[in-house]
Amino acid sequence: MKKIIVTVHILCMVGISVLAQEGQHSHALGTSLQFPNIPGYETLKCDFHQHTVFSDGDVWPSIRVREALMDNLDAISLTEHLEYQPHLGDIPHKDRNRSFQIALKEAKDHSLVIIKGSEITRTMPPGHSNAIFIEDANKLLANDYKESFREANRQHAFVFWNHPYETPKNDNISYLYDVNKQLMDSNYVHGIEIVNTHTFSKEALQIAFDKNLTLMGTSDVHGLIDWDYKMNAKGHRPITLVFSKDRKIDNIKSALFDHRTVVHYDNTLIGRDSLLIPLINACLEIKSAFYEPKSLVLSVVVANNSSCDFILQNQSKFSLVESTDIIQIPGKETVTLNFRTREKLNQFDWKFSVLNAVNTPETHPFVTKIIQVKQY
Repeated sequence: MKKIIVTVHILCMVGISVLAQEGQHSHALGTSLQFPNIPGYETLKCDFHQHTVFSDGDVWPSIRVREALMDNLDAISLTEHLEYQPHLGDIPHKDRNRSFQIALKEAKDHSLVIIKGSEITRTMPPGHSNAIFIEDANKLLANDYKESFREANRQHAFVFWNHPYETPKNDNISYLYDVNKQLMDSNYVHGIEIVNTHTFSKEALQIAFDKNLTLMGTSDVHGLIDWDYKMNAKGHRPITLVFSKDRKIDNIKSALFDHRTVVHYDNTLIGRDSLLIPLINACLEIKSAFYEPKSLVLSVVVANNSSCDFILQNQSKFSLVESTDIIQIPGKETVTLNFRTREKLNQFDWKFSVLNAVNTPETHPFVTKIIQVKQY
């Protein structure tokens, strides 16, 4: 029995060492989230909506930090409810910043960025909203919700509308109420959750396009991340991919205000083409393209540099040898696709649609990769 334990321990240490060499957090697991950078920006994996026992969550703030490290996240915010504090009888506290302070201390020896935030918690409308990059959560407490938003604005916070589909009608449809529209028109709200927990809202995505809001995807976790999202090997939390110049807090904030995000949820990427297409291109890297001797079948080697399992539909004029026009490229794996080109090409313009990516409420993006064919 001792030998088995030692072996497992050694294998775990080897795995951790490999992750560290790849630039990931040393605590990251095999199911951790991975996405490549895009030209001009770092791709940061973020979850800006989480709860602990300092509002209505079930865990201590340090657990949220450790979960984020295991998921290989780059930045998080613990957004405790300002107005809803059900654990005060057991954990009395007067400072709404306390959760942030504990998380910051836990993360001090890691590269994980902790961003101060809180959740303005009101009935719909206007509903719940997160204010992040705040200075003092205590000052957001106010009888009038408008004053809470004004104070967030005075603190130069980035504010986003949470789970807009949770309406009095209980129909799971997001509506743009006049109250919320007024907050957006006053520049008090800058983003909207198109994904929260296990729900994707097409209507919220359309509101984001109509009102020029930043796309957000969050876990809104209250219990354990593993319990809520990892009951199978590929499970993961929804996250916001933020395209920032670097990991500095000011630049992450600027990226959010500039709408530089893509949401990753349920093995699906959701975003505007301006960022979604570069991300897909970075994820799907062409390693080589060649013809075997005396063959007119073009072999294209594609590496998936992400943890997302891509589902593509071939839109080129050439058919595939081993499959129909539907292509699956598992996360972190490399596959070889064989095309019947009828003649030897020097260049192959491979056109495909990404079926597990969304660029409008009703459509999937199209991508063209210009591939140079190696000649023997």
